[in-house]
Amino acid sequence: MEHRYYIKSRGQQIQIQFLIGFAALLLVLLVFWVSWSTGIYLIGVLVFTIVLSIIAPFFDVPSLRESGKLRYHSLLFLSEKPKNGIVQIHGGTLFDYVFVIDGKLHGKERQRLIIQQYLEGLLHLIEEIESQQSDDMIIRGTSYIINERTARKMGFKTVKTDFLQKLILLYNFFNVLISASIAKGRFTLPKLRDTRTFEASLHELVKRKVYISNLNEKFKNVLAHTL
Repeated sequence: MEHRYYIKSRGQQIQIQFLIGFAALLLVLLVFWVSWSTGIYLIGVLVFTIVLSIIAPFFDVPSLRESGKLRYHSLLFLSEKPKNGIVQIHGGTLFDYVFVIDGKLHGKERQRLIIQQYLEGLLHLIEEIESQQSDDMIIRGTSYIINERTARKMGFKTVKTDFLQKLILLYNFFNVLISASIAKGRFTLPKLRDTRTFEASLHELVKRKVYISNLNEKFKNVLAHTL
């Protein structure tokens, strides 16, 4: 399994981004024309905001990866550069879902793949930080997918989600909507009310490393028999 964007040549990657940007520009111009014709300018503003939020990861993620500000630990698990002793982690973006998840997979298979990649990425991150002997490092992430019970088993505790994170999720609602629908293989409204922020010290994660590894292998074995 590979990330179909990154295995392409630089020229092909630029071509993909150009086509996405060009299609988005045509759509926005068409809507602006309709807005101007009808005098309902709010339509143009809303569509421009929505389109921008949807296409942003197709440009931001490759750029941030290239600059080293984002790192992949698996195909669908990323982290930011440590800051003030905290590593912010992220699940795969819409960009990653498009280029990683096979459209032939059923909903359950897609969800198992996503969870397995989360677990594999988390393991890789734990081992990397552990090798750097950064025992006091805090790993933090915000998600509406992971439930509190599962997170606790892996060593995470729930902390207050700051207002900025909630605002970012709200702004990216349609982006998240498309991602959730791809993940389930059908139209799915994301349950943003279930959004929680989890954090754990490296020490706590290392204590549960065997559990995380066994869970990862369990999902790998199930996927091996279905994919």
